[in-house]
Amino acid sequence: MAVQVLIPTPLQKFTHDEASVSLEAASVDALIDALDARYPGLKGRLCDEGGKLRRFLNVYVNSEDIRFLENQATALSDGDEVSIVPAVAGG
Repeated sequence: MAVQVLIPTPLQKFTHDEASVSLEAASVDALIDALDARYPGLKGRLCDEGGKLRRFLNVYVNSEDIRFLENQATALSDGDEVSIVPAVAGG
């Protein structure tokens, strides 16, 4: 099942300047592993040492925040769109 992943600009230097990639994955966790397989080292930018998504990243599946679904265990279906969005802060 292919899902489309939207890569934020700050991470595109790790994806050879690709803003969008298509990958096969059954869950958000599997998607992170697939991204790391294609772009070695990317998982370290997305996850902490324990494998949990970093606090400053928000991940959406079809515009739904995975924190309100099943977090990284959120299932993916063919044609889903996953957005990785860095949190923005300022003052």
